[in-house]
Amino acid sequence: MKLGSGILRQQAGEILLWSKPLHTYRNRDRAKLISYLPQNLDVTVPFTIRELVSMGLYPYDIPPVMSIDSALDLVGLYDKASAHLTDLSGGERRRTFIAMTLVQGAGLLMLDEPLANLDIKYQFEFLTLLKGLKLKNNISIIMALHDINIALQFEKVMLIKEGKILGSGAPGTVLTKDMLREAFDVNIEIKKQDSGEAYISYGSNF
Repeated sequence: MKLGSGILRQQAGEILLWSKPLHTYRNRDRAKLISYLPQNLDVTVPFTIRELVSMGLYPYDIPPVMSIDSALDLVGLYDKASAHLTDLSGGERRRTFIAMTLVQGAGLLMLDEPLANLDIKYQFEFLTLLKGLKLKNNISIIMALHDINIALQFEKVMLIKEGKILGSGAPGTVLTKDMLREAFDVNIEIKKQDSGEAYISYGSNF
């Protein structure tokens, strides 16, 4: 994630963005194209929601495509704009950072374990928000996850172990019993409900 977002530079090979080496972009230009949401969102400085979201404006010398108020409204935090980050739940904090990326205007959003330490309710709320933003704003989303059941719902997945790509493509072709055994050293079966929706079963592992 840090390599793909330009935070770190690769030691070998090449990362291209729109057919251009990623490291050749100026920071401001890259920020207009890629937004990165790290796993650790601990913020000890008492910024308000509005103050943090306004930081998404830094790449621009002209008014952004989306206003701060519009971004806050999209993520459901307009009425809490004056609240401090230190007083927010984990789900609200993540939504605040999503609003900042919307103001930033990037077409590619990269998220590193965005569901970590979130209760199931907030996981569903966050994923629903992302799906809506993808459809309404035509945003591409790349997400690092360890939850296989959730990964099964995505359009495309990449299975990685120790930096090696084991497979890439549609979930049904990548998240197979054999591939999952190779990745996680455990027997995991993919089953289907009557509706046809896939889910994982740990079988006799316990």
